[in-house]
Amino acid sequence: MTSQTSSAILGLDPVFAHIDANRQPFLDRLLDYVRHPSISAQNIGMREVAGMLVDMLAKLGMSSEIIETTGHPVVLGRYEIDPAKPTVMLYGHYDVQPPDPLAEWVSPPFEPTIRDGRIYARGIGDSKGQHFAQILALESHLAVHGTLPCNVVVLLEGEEEIGSPSLAGFIRDNIEKLKVDFMVAADGPLHESGLPTIILGVRGIVPFDLVARGANRDTHSGIYGGVVPNPLWKLVHLLASMKTPEGLITIEGLHDPVVPPTAAARESAAGLPLDMDAYMADLGISEFDEPKARPFFDRLMFHPTLTIAGIHGGYGGEGSKSVIPGEAIAKCEIRMVDAMTPEQVLDRVEAHVKRHAPGVELVRRHGMLPSRTPVESPYTAVIRRAVVAARGVEPLLIPMAGGTNPSYVFTKVLGVPAFTLPYANADEHNHAPNENLKISCFYDGIRTGAALLATLGLGVESHE
Repeated sequence: MTSQTSSAILGLDPVFAHIDANRQPFLDRLLDYVRHPSISAQNIGMREVAGMLVDMLAKLGMSSEIIETTGHPVVLGRYEIDPAKPTVMLYGHYDVQPPDPLAEWVSPPFEPTIRDGRIYARGIGDSKGQHFAQILALESHLAVHGTLPCNVVVLLEGEEEIGSPSLAGFIRDNIEKLKVDFMVAADGPLHESGLPTIILGVRGIVPFDLVARGANRDTHSGIYGGVVPNPLWKLVHLLASMKTPEGLITIEGLHDPVVPPTAAARESAAGLPLDMDAYMADLGISEFDEPKARPFFDRLMFHPTLTIAGIHGGYGGEGSKSVIPGEAIAKCEIRMVDAMTPEQVLDRVEAHVKRHAPGVELVRRHGMLPSRTPVESPYTAVIRRAVVAARGVEPLLIPMAGGTNPSYVFTKVLGVPAFTLPYANADEHNHAPNENLKISCFYDGIRTGAALLATLGLGVESHE
């Protein structure tokens, strides 16, 4: 089925025509929106932007409110047409990263500037431009048809860029207001090829420190060498006991909860495009990490990883210094796959440390759970058809992204399937200076959001 045929069947042609007729007003409003800083880490502009969003949703006829959390507030909107119709949650975050370093911006981060078909501004891609496209998709349906094709809940949080510490509690406290069939987040970049993607899961993360101590101060390596224990050697031996040269993690019991991927997930991963030579050239590497035989996307999706992010201790300046450090610290993290938990991981690490290096202290850090929605979910077909109707191409299905986001609050706390449908270009430079969004991606996002609503309005069964 072509995108033209699909859009006609879905009744999208007049909605798409409305979007085309309002390209400039939509763009002007986006530029105005991203002029307003909302930096969660510094508590700058958060309530002002939350107020802007609740007003936007109210003007669409949604019941909208600002709900307080233990941190920054959540904006919640709801539009119900028929309890028999499916309900989709459109999730996004209105907070942005700090713009530093300011000197590397070509134009000021909160003065959106258009250059070569791209908008440059902090938060334009991550993710104000993306959730604003969702809002305009709702507006376009309402302008053309006077109603929406399905029930919609809009949830916009203000703490994603600082780890969403209040989101799980918010979900638990507002279960009755959040009854939906599934969640779609417009966030993140498209595939490097420009193809749209549907992301069905993310790995979790749990960081921790390993602290080894020797003498009560740094000591002379000649006078005390061979007598005073060196905490750096303690860490080196401990870390070596956690992973073999062949790349196998040897922390006892760590893998016990891991749920293997389904055949459909493996098939989707195996079908993802990859220019291996270009990938390696971009990173300046000549080989991949062990184990060498493990398929590329399996590494990023289906296996936990153990990373040493840094080791600190003793002298690190120019030249040499004859010293045995009094203390050494290793900063580590483990990326988790379903159904691992931070508590389970840290318990296994702690037991391993006690067994192999009982004098080393484990410092537990806050982690975030993984999330997984089955490729076989009936909503996968709904979203796929919407992308085809809007973009005219088949999307790539990514069973699990290598990074981490708070999708677990929807799959594990709210208990619904969760999908991420990115609208931003692959080189959006999110979190970096000169963050940008292609204008064409913005319009494609509005079309895709509109198509999602129309496709869902037909019911799930029609897409199976």
